[in-house]
Amino acid sequence: MVAPTSFFSDTGCHVRILEEAWILQEAGHKVTICTYHMGNPVEGVNLQRSLDVPWKKNVQVGSSRHKIYFDIMLGLKGLQTALREKPDIIHAHLHEGAFIGWFLKLLGLGKAPLIFDFQGSMTSEMLDHHFLRQEGPFYNLALWLEKFINRLPDRIITSTHNSANILQETFGVAADRVVTVPDRVNSRRFRPLDTPEGKAAAARLKGELGIPLDRKVVVYLGLLAPYQGTDLLLQSAAQLKDEVPNAHFLIMGYPGVDSYRELANYLGLEGRVTFPGRIPYQEAARYLALGDIAVAPKMSATEGAGKITNYMAMGLPTVTFDSPVSRELLGGLGVYARYGDAQSLAENIKSLLLNDSWRETLGRQVRAKAVNEMGLHHSRHQLEEIYAQALAKTRKTSSQNAGFEGKASYAADSSNLEFGETVPLVAKVKTSLED
Repeated sequence: MVAPTSFFSDTGCHVRILEEAWILQEAGHKVTICTYHMGNPVEGVNLQRSLDVPWKKNVQVGSSRHKIYFDIMLGLKGLQTALREKPDIIHAHLHEGAFIGWFLKLLGLGKAPLIFDFQGSMTSEMLDHHFLRQEGPFYNLALWLEKFINRLPDRIITSTHNSANILQETFGVAADRVVTVPDRVNSRRFRPLDTPEGKAAAARLKGELGIPLDRKVVVYLGLLAPYQGTDLLLQSAAQLKDEVPNAHFLIMGYPGVDSYRELANYLGLEGRVTFPGRIPYQEAARYLALGDIAVAPKMSATEGAGKITNYMAMGLPTVTFDSPVSRELLGGLGVYARYGDAQSLAENIKSLLLNDSWRETLGRQVRAKAVNEMGLHHSRHQLEEIYAQALAKTRKTSSQNAGFEGKASYAADSSNLEFGETVPLVAKVKTSLED
């Protein structure tokens, strides 16, 4: 696997990479992940990190000019690792990973199929992070580069059908090269703590965080950023101060914790919002268990929303903006606010918090959907099938090329024949090629 990111950093993209590696290893596959020099270690996963850069140690979130030389060094590490490991599959995450994977194939790993794990439009992400402006001088170049990269892999896998449609309709990728492998969830790790011991543990954690026990808790876990809807979530919380006085917002994640805490105080939310910062993935279920409902106010039009599957497995009714990705995951069990509308978000949060019966019923339903339809074993079977098909196609192509080379050499051997003998030989070669 090629993962051009600060792996592991407790974000949705990283969780997808980790879960895929885990389930493949459980099935007996050997997985090596080449990634940047910074990030948290993960027990039981073979990480190969690129050359250390002493002046840049902090985790990189989103687009950054530093990623240019990070990717160059990751490509060198990938080449070194691939020459040693001789992989059967190159599974590349993100567009930079797909480009690096293509580079590895050019340098002698041509028989290993390149699988591109598409997690959203590169250009759209740059716009979301304000790294690009649509009217700026580099937008068209970035769009051209994205289209070029999308043509390189043998197969592209997406986390949502919405992403598959974007690849086909916006970037012209053939439908038979794209397959959707939805974000899945470990429903044994993420489950409601509804036992007496679990409830006692949740009460203790509430106390540690300073959340009064009588509060109804709205949880969010993910990156903190405008395109993730963090600003709109705080505006919604401010609107509910008087209407639902026992509501408490537990907003977990990074970066920019201090600036968002200041915004919350400015909005008069002191004592109503808690920002614990970054939560390790291994601790995520314990913190999500404090919630009565969850929110997913992401504003990106192309990226997946892996946090929603975790919410569902925890039995948390989820309020989200009405988007194709949210609809795809939650279906009729989602509570949908108007896209980008803080007031609508607040109204739907309020409705769920004040209706205990609806909230409890919905919680059971989303948990059941996660267990029955979103287990990790589904992803393993899909990935293995994609790998097998790609390998079979590669071997078939290699076999055909070998056959053609043999026929070509047969024709070349006719050079010492008399002119009169060449005509029937050409006819034989033509017949052989047609066969």
